[in-house]
Amino acid sequence: MTEAAAPKKNADLKARTLSAIVMVAVSGATLWLGGIAWTVFVLLVATGVLWEWSKLSRLIAASWWGRFVWLVAGVGYVGLAAEMLITLRALALGLVLMVVVSVIATDIGAYFAGRTFGGPKIAPKISPSKTWSGLGGGMLGAFAAVAGIGGWPAPSVALPEAFLMGALIAIIAQTGDFFESWMKRRAGVKDSGHLIPGHGGLFDRVDGLLAVLFVAGILGAIGRF
Repeated sequence: MTEAAAPKKNADLKARTLSAIVMVAVSGATLWLGGIAWTVFVLLVATGVLWEWSKLSRLIAASWWGRFVWLVAGVGYVGLAAEMLITLRALALGLVLMVVVSVIATDIGAYFAGRTFGGPKIAPKISPSKTWSGLGGGMLGAFAAVAGIGGWPAPSVALPEAFLMGALIAIIAQTGDFFESWMKRRAGVKDSGHLIPGHGGLFDRVDGLLAVLFVAGILGAIGRF
């Protein structure tokens, strides 16, 4: 590493750390408060994600009607996920924590398992870093999160049920990650935006969570959740 590159890397790390602290503090505070604070926070994030979605769609679709279709799809996708996030918080704090922490645990488990074991790629043309071993690690991470939070303060989720839920959450979250990666590749960009220093855009940070909430919203609409 050159002397010029070292300060830049340190600056990027500092920016990533500070922005991560701010994100956790703001989201954690509004989640704890619930009510109007949580609703406003979710709607602001959803609006930001839709803005980034619209920018990507303008790069993907050449015609105005193509961009319109993408925009309508984005409103449905992001809107249903946001509605589900608000609804879950209204039902119980533990439900939101279980979903959000499970998605985070999926990312962490996938990262460390992928780095440790490597192996065949899932879809190298879309996301070169994603491996089958990483997906397995993500499933174990999500299982641990569901079992831990679902069993607190009193056991309410049996281990077989927790494993199934964790596996499904991990698969859906990884699918959401692949979908956003595919959109960015079609658009020819590295990040969905530059709103969060060192982290890219909002869509980059919530791609997996959006997919999980969207599927949960569909299951809820048909009475399966």
